[in-house]
Amino acid sequence: MSKLKGIYTDIVKIRRMVFAEIARLALKDAECEEFDKIPYRIIDTEEATYRSSIFKERAIVAARVRMGLSMDYASNQEHKLLSEGIREFLAEEGQLKEPLVNVIRFACEKCPTNAHFVTNNCRKCLAHPCSIVCPVDAITIEENAAVIDQEKCINCGKCKAACPYEAIVNYERPCAAACGVNAIESDEHMRAKINHDKCVSCGQCIIACPFGAIADKSMIYQLLRSIKAGNDVRAIIAPSFVGQFGPLVSAEKIVAALKKLGLNEVREVSLGADFASLHEAELFAHDIPDKQPYLGTSCCPSWTYVADKHVPEVKENISESSSPMIFAAESVKADNQESEVVFIGPCVSKKLEALSPKVKDKVDYVITFEELAAIFVAAGIELTKVETEAEIEDASYYGRGYANAGGVAAAISQNLKEQYEIEPEISRADGLASCKKTLLLAKAGKLAGYLIEGMACEGGCVGGPGTLLATNRGAKYVSKFADQSPYKFAFENKNLAKDKN
Repeated sequence: MSKLKGIYTDIVKIRRMVFAEIARLALKDAECEEFDKIPYRIIDTEEATYRSSIFKERAIVAARVRMGLSMDYASNQEHKLLSEGIREFLAEEGQLKEPLVNVIRFACEKCPTNAHFVTNNCRKCLAHPCSIVCPVDAITIEENAAVIDQEKCINCGKCKAACPYEAIVNYERPCAAACGVNAIESDEHMRAKINHDKCVSCGQCIIACPFGAIADKSMIYQLLRSIKAGNDVRAIIAPSFVGQFGPLVSAEKIVAALKKLGLNEVREVSLGADFASLHEAELFAHDIPDKQPYLGTSCCPSWTYVADKHVPEVKENISESSSPMIFAAESVKADNQESEVVFIGPCVSKKLEALSPKVKDKVDYVITFEELAAIFVAAGIELTKVETEAEIEDASYYGRGYANAGGVAAAISQNLKEQYEIEPEISRADGLASCKKTLLLAKAGKLAGYLIEGMACEGGCVGGPGTLLATNRGAKYVSKFADQSPYKFAFENKNLAKDKN
């Protein structure tokens, strides 16, 4: 997990300011020329604060604005005003397209990819075990300290382990360290580059980069323009939403604020989780182990992308049933066929999932909690002052628990226990690297008969890149909200019967 997760840095501040400015202009139906002012509104000083020049700082903000409008990264390199590119983009289709996550190249500071360095903790000790254990003679003891020859070093880490003063550190590119599928590479200028053939759009590199050089595209503008146009837009909100907007903002206040914004309805995605957990339990009971060796399941699209791109041999054993987002969206459209659906959650890869042929007619927009917070700021909605309506009772205890690591497997296994008298062996993959490792174990036949849960973000959805809280705090709010449900198990949820009618 990134060390920056949950810390309000200047990077987070600027990112949210960009989202808020885009939302403000969308709500006021501003002319394209207004977008040219955003870099100057955000970087409003006379001298550079963060970079080598104020011009570079504003260019990076401009790149973020383009991506915040769903524009392709290639347009960030065009020598034209923001307004010119935006007008052309909006005049055409103006919709989100792959690739979703991109490196803003001129924002990248070319961090070393992986290296060991001697710090000033070195005492130039008589034993000098670092040089003794080095298998390639890359370490020499010089006048003031040990020195590592980076040309010879193979980064085995033996010197680091042997040093009695802990004077040797391993320096790794933060974005690459956060990527569990080795999708971060380097271009010809040693800037970070994403290999989109490997990338699973989990978004962890976005929050890991200390220079804010990586960003994903946003649907904020398209969503707000649809609402302003008077379209019937309805929201489905992921279970990790509770607590994201502060301890004084209840789940009911968030729902009321969304309706104040212009959304006609808000449903819990946990309702879809209840449906999904029942369906997955039925699959497991009928198919494991007679028809297939194990069942891989999750609400995380990045987990399935790991299987698709990195361990394709196991793909047939990963459930193809719809995710909770899709089930929830289908329930909305079943009652309101002409409506548009926006998924609000912690996840970047849900944006990619919404582009897939299976989903694009069900989910029209995807925004994160961070993007929603910016929309509330732009709309002048003070969440603590919003008047609430009735309590939310869409989902069960276990459906709401999907947001925490282990929650998906817990919901399915409880259904299996209660309905089929089956208690499955469970394997949990928590984090992207763990997802890949677990799938490789499954490929090797080590998890026969198991129910396998995969979560690309450590801690589960509460650890997603679009959240506003530290992961552990988010998990506590989710557990508390789950306890408030009138239903414990999915099969007790009366709302599922309503959706089927």
